[in-house]
Amino acid sequence: MGDPDQSDLGGEPRLRFRDDEPHEEPAVTLDAFFGQTNATAVRLESDEDARALIPHIGQLALVEVAFPTFRDGRGYSAARILREAGYTGELRAQGDVLVDQIPLMRRCGFDAFAPQADIDRKALDRALGRQPYASQKAADAAVPVWRRRHG
Repeated sequence: MGDPDQSDLGGEPRLRFRDDEPHEEPAVTLDAFFGQTNATAVRLESDEDARALIPHIGQLALVEVAFPTFRDGRGYSAARILREAGYTGELRAQGDVLVDQIPLMRRCGFDAFAPQADIDRKALDRALGRQPYASQKAADAAVPVWRRRHG
């Protein structure tokens, strides 16, 4: 997936690293999701367990993960859990998302972002290009540099 699409949908700026159309259905809370049979978008708060969604990943087109503060890293784990379980839909980080966090969030599986503050495109490009090699395995397809070196 190439350059991010930066657009304004519904008044909320988004960065998307996906080629499909953005999912327009609003995300429901986890409790509301379990109370419905037709919801295809869910929002995980930082204290909710992503593993609860694993039996339902086939019906989900969007999982929005809340980042109430940039210091709260639980959303990184939620993304990786879902991607490693086979979730292929849009995975959006929403909230206090900073430009320097986006490269690692991408490695954990996020492919869309709805940050509270505007993201400077030049700063994002620098952040995404800063580390061309991965040093460890993650939810993305990047081959760690040690594996490149030692097969």
